[in-house]
Amino acid sequence: MSSQQPPRKDPVDAIVEQWATVRPDLDTSAMEVFGRISRLTRAMGDRMDRAYAALGVARGEFDVLATLRRSGEPYTLSPRGLSATLMLTTGGMTGRLDKLERAGLLRRSPDPHDRRGLHVTLTEKGLELVDRAVSAGLDVQTEALNAALNAEQAGRLADLLRELLLATETPGN
Repeated sequence: MSSQQPPRKDPVDAIVEQWATVRPDLDTSAMEVFGRISRLTRAMGDRMDRAYAALGVARGEFDVLATLRRSGEPYTLSPRGLSATLMLTTGGMTGRLDKLERAGLLRRSPDPHDRRGLHVTLTEKGLELVDRAVSAGLDVQTEALNAALNAEQAGRLADLLRELLLATETPGN
């Protein structure tokens, strides 16, 4: 006889059980995966929001700063490049840039090669903030991951999620 405990139940299990009762003909295995991904996204998003808020920045603003930071020195992109990377409308991007510029975290300057273009560049203050924020966010994520999975499990999960993401983001799927 095995001394292994049965798996713990989560809210997705309750939903699947309800569907099994009212629609036993349904295969809810995909719901078990995507329901959990959705709930994880929401729960971790809330935790990330709190980590960034402690530094005075919202997640959307962090995304702009982080995109500039990841671009490498001189930490400059066009507003169009930022919008495309973050999948935001130009109007949504303008609002974020206005707020971040007022806070002294970035600056906008004319593109020397295009009279109509702009460059958005991290300031020193913005660079310092985004470096603290990315560390705070990674701490939150690492703590959550390590509380549930060992390194091997986390690696397998990352590999499986990569395959799922590639399959769902491929055009035509």
